[in-house]
Amino acid sequence: MTTRIVTDSTAYLPGDVVEQHGIEVVPLHVVVGGRDHVEGRDISAAQVAAALREYTIVTTSRPTPQVFAETYQRLADDGATAIVSIHLSSQMSGTVEAARLAAAESPVPVEVVDSETIGMAMGFAVVSAAEAAVGGADVTAVLDAVRSRLEPSGVLFYVDTLEHLRRGGRIGAASALVGSALAIKPILAVRGGRIVPVEKVRTSSRAVARIEAMVVAQVEKLGAAVDIAVHHLDAPARAEQIASELRTMVPGASKVLVVELGTVVGAHVGPGTVAIAVCPRLDEPLPRTPSPGEVSGS
Repeated sequence: MTTRIVTDSTAYLPGDVVEQHGIEVVPLHVVVGGRDHVEGRDISAAQVAAALREYTIVTTSRPTPQVFAETYQRLADDGATAIVSIHLSSQMSGTVEAARLAAAESPVPVEVVDSETIGMAMGFAVVSAAEAAVGGADVTAVLDAVRSRLEPSGVLFYVDTLEHLRRGGRIGAASALVGSALAIKPILAVRGGRIVPVEKVRTSSRAVARIEAMVVAQVEKLGAAVDIAVHHLDAPARAEQIASELRTMVPGASKVLVVELGTVVGAHVGPGTVAIAVCPRLDEPLPRTPSPGEVSGS
């Protein structure tokens, strides 16, 4: 059996990772000023950030079922006997629905997974699925690998303004914060597939410090090694600083990547956003911190 892995462009997997693991990526679309663009192909995150700053109307759209159908057919023609298709939260997009419609007509079995998250919290799970598939795992084992990483994963982030989330209708329970948005920097999370408010702080520096502390606490509670991605939109220096700090603060972080948010998510969160995706490896225990006596050799 040959199982192939499909995801969508909001996983924001680096191109070399996609190529190395043979992952198929179906892009979402972003519409800027009435002009349609394909995420990751003909428009950059910087261009979307600039459009948002100029108050240009920016919207997004899911892939069509036809695009998924063509993808599944092509993989089947290439020898796939099964497909696992992993996508961003159905609470945020109709992408999962489009994939399921296409799966019903696929020439080979397709298991569609609603990740209930986004970004590299999904991306790390996609990579684990691909590694399992390449290793010869059957569909059940591939799905187990995906879910073992998705279920304990999380995304924490802050935005400079809630306005972009409000316009796109993705704000969910965080809508209660809109009235005081000018006076706060909200810390938000993706939980159960939705964006929810976590805390309110007064400055971006406090927001960053608080999110870092939350990540450390989460890793300690899980007691497992983790992969971390620091996402950003038009805030590379801040993202690099956070990544550097987390490499020191989280001894169990096997990877701390800096990954720019793409155009679709960027359109909803706005410039200046920083997000931290944490994806535990529950089969790898957290490295034990040596005691002072062990360090000194006594």
